[in-house]
Amino acid sequence: MAGFLKKWFGKKEAEKKSSKQAPAKADNRTSKAGHHKSQRKGELGEFKINIQLDQLPKDYKYLSDIMIENPKSRTGWSQIDHIVITPYGLIIMETKNYAGEIKGGKQDKHWNVNNKFHMMNPFFQNYGHLEAVKSSLDITKDKKLFSIVSFTRRCTFKVDPELRDMKADQFIVYDTELSECIHRKMNVEKLLNDAPLYNQEDIQDIYNQLKEANIEDPALRKEHAALMKNGNKKTAEQDNTEKAFCYVCRKPLSEKVKAYCLANPAKFAGKTYCYDHQKNAAKVER
Repeated sequence: MAGFLKKWFGKKEAEKKSSKQAPAKADNRTSKAGHHKSQRKGELGEFKINIQLDQLPKDYKYLSDIMIENPKSRTGWSQIDHIVITPYGLIIMETKNYAGEIKGGKQDKHWNVNNKFHMMNPFFQNYGHLEAVKSSLDITKDKKLFSIVSFTRRCTFKVDPELRDMKADQFIVYDTELSECIHRKMNVEKLLNDAPLYNQEDIQDIYNQLKEANIEDPALRKEHAALMKNGNKKTAEQDNTEKAFCYVCRKPLSEKVKAYCLANPAKFAGKTYCYDHQKNAAKVER
């Protein structure tokens, strides 16, 4: 009898231990399911973008998921979602997969998502990509670049109206209106310019150069992704404390002035200037 009770209680104790361990497995499955769901959404978003890009004129060319060298980046590379080469310039595109309200200004360092968390101003982020592309190209003609940030229809925009203006060199769009917006932007450029900047031979040459510069090594891409993931917090802390100075007189600048200069790359070429030297920034030897 004593042996039977010992065996019976031992069985019950094993069942209790088993039941305590079960939730951990469920949590693990939930975590993996969430990861795969997010990954599927990202893949679906890129698929929708590619459908839009395939609708562009045949004399345009585009590349997707390009990684090129960028010595100014903390990883040493820049990974660009899409580059569209048109007769009037290159469109450098950053895609975002957020949902909800996107709120931010052209000069704001950070934007707000659903009033819950912050994201870096995507145009600041894309500016680094523009500079990397410029450095990668060896062409005699002007390097005219446009910056586009694309969000899904699961978002609503509360941004500066000028970021929805096709006359600007940087603007924000929904993924479903991408091809239409590019068409409209290029029509604006046709009105503003007497002739296209690039002919078909130029477009092919730029395409070939970017394709050649593209880093496809899986190990390097994995390293870049790891550095981006692990470096986010440290970089954000550095960005918040890093002081900007006037490029001419080295006068310390406020965050507002710094943000304004960085948000206007065409005027200040990525440099920061005090109020006194902003007017003559174009004349400064860089």
